[in-house]
Amino acid sequence: MDTRLLHTFLSLSRNRNFTSTAAELHLAQSTVTVQIRTLEKQLGARLFDRLPGGAELTAAGRRLLRPAEDLLAAEAALHTAAGADGPPSGEVTLAATESLCAYRLPELITALRVEQPRIELHLIPAGTALGGRLLHTGRAQLALVLDATPEPDLTAEPLGQEPLSLVCAPEHRLAGRRPRWSQLARESFFLLEPGCFYSDRLAHRLLAVPDAQPRLTRFGSIEAARACVAGGLGLGLFPTAAVRELVEQGRLAELPLPAHTEAPVLLTYDPRRSPSPATHAVAAALRAHWRP
Repeated sequence: MDTRLLHTFLSLSRNRNFTSTAAELHLAQSTVTVQIRTLEKQLGARLFDRLPGGAELTAAGRRLLRPAEDLLAAEAALHTAAGADGPPSGEVTLAATESLCAYRLPELITALRVEQPRIELHLIPAGTALGGRLLHTGRAQLALVLDATPEPDLTAEPLGQEPLSLVCAPEHRLAGRRPRWSQLARESFFLLEPGCFYSDRLAHRLLAVPDAQPRLTRFGSIEAARACVAGGLGLGLFPTAAVRELVEQGRLAELPLPAHTEAPVLLTYDPRRSPSPATHAVAAALRAHWRP
């Protein structure tokens, strides 16, 4: 069996959409359709129902999920065994939050290309939930998350803490002040979408204030949320690295936050999968990058 068909099957099971699957795998949508039909023909079972709301796994498709993951894990183990001698080489895919991809990892990738030129490192922007799915399906070998509660079947190794900054526009009425929770709980906030650990934690704390009336708007992009804050529409909580330049330029003002000033950085991976020497090398580079 061509294992590319299984990669496509697992991607479609996550995305539930042929167009999104084609974009993720860098294939034409017609190729995705042909590969799924080929796999269904080989297995003699319909794996997806094509519905107006998307592609839904059938009972047979749901039964195939774990065997497909196991088979791809075995394939990865074969490649690992074949390349055990010599310098680490091969492809490694790392899933990481948008802020880490943009502001923390470029320096590491540049250094890694010099130190390990035979390793090709790919980045996929992903939050905790998507990162976990990518690890489960073998689309990523490692994931970096800002979270305290990773999925129970994944191994999570603490690397350090990512500083957080509460910011507003310089002309905001709270700029230059030390706000209390009772004041913050009546402000407008632009936070990242549900599932973002530090955004969820702040929202929970605000809503716990007696007579709280915060106005919470959630975005899937740091850029969008940060632009609303810089425009004077409210406050936002972001990794310090994502707002440092704007604070230095005077386009954002940092406020003292009563609590929640850091988010844990976790290196996660699927313990069922055998890591390649290249994956070991990337993990070691990540540990060194966050080492105090």
